[in-house]
Amino acid sequence: MPAKAPVYISQAYNWTGAYVGLYGGGGWGHSNTSAPFAGSSNLSGGVAGGTLGYNYQVGQAVFGVEGDLGWSNIQGSAICGAGFSCSTRNDWLGTVRGRLGYAVDRFMPYVTGGAAFGDIKTSVAGVGDARSTNAGWTLGGGIEAAIAGPWTAKVEYLYVDLGRGASILGSDANFHTNIVRAGLNYRF
Repeated sequence: MPAKAPVYISQAYNWTGAYVGLYGGGGWGHSNTSAPFAGSSNLSGGVAGGTLGYNYQVGQAVFGVEGDLGWSNIQGSAICGAGFSCSTRNDWLGTVRGRLGYAVDRFMPYVTGGAAFGDIKTSVAGVGDARSTNAGWTLGGGIEAAIAGPWTAKVEYLYVDLGRGASILGSDANFHTNIVRAGLNYRF
């Protein structure tokens, strides 16, 4: 009687553990400057930075916390007030977020939200500029996949609202942006 071939059962991927990573991408958004230099400008630019996080898997549910900090070049300018040129710029951006994912073996779609931190630099040509560090909020989602060994890759979208920055002669600007970025993480 011929021997039966062995049956191999692969173990489902487990998302529990700490991780570090890098990300890069771009953002676009909008900024409104208040009176007396009232105006509106579209924002765009790149982002890059690092990530630190931890996941805990229960069944197919994955609960996590993630923080990131990085360089940002999201900016825009437009004519404002009585023919002045106004600009809004963000040079750094960080978030601390909760994540809730649904593990489908090596793939995990997730939603995320929490606090956002960054600077807002408002400039009015010929008048001056003002810079402030603001705290706001972020909300988004993404998908992460285990690609090889301890490495995972992700693509995510975040909406970030940093509120209003410091004023120049009573005029300040708000900062709202949409960010799409890709990341590579190493799990411990």
